[in-house]
Amino acid sequence: VELKHGRISMLAVVGYLVTEAGIRLPGNIDYSGTKFTDIPGGFDALSAISKEGLGQIIGFIFFLEMIMRPIGGRGEFVGDFRNDAIDFGWDTFDEETKLKKRAIELNQGRAAQMGILALMVHEQLGVPIIPSLP
Repeated sequence: VELKHGRISMLAVVGYLVTEAGIRLPGNIDYSGTKFTDIPGGFDALSAISKEGLGQIIGFIFFLEMIMRPIGGRGEFVGDFRNDAIDFGWDTFDEETKLKKRAIELNQGRAAQMGILALMVHEQLGVPIIPSLP
């Protein structure tokens, strides 16, 4: 569970910083003409997105959770979701290197969990996430 939360937190930190930097997808987010640029970053985005949109997000997360459940137990180690489809050279590493890389990912995930928590706290305290450049 810690590995999954770490991976999600790594994505969350990147997403939080990207949206705070003002980078958005082009086009509209819905059929009523709301643009991606109209959606604020952070907690304010929750009130700017319609209930139906939030339902779609929650449904998509539920869908991802359900399709990943049957994969468990077949990997080389906990968190191995390769399914013999994509390897990216993992099988070329020796056991010591594999263990080191897994430890690095776990530690980066732990740091990202603290990072996303800090970003959320800073936002609620009113501290700017990305300071203005002079």
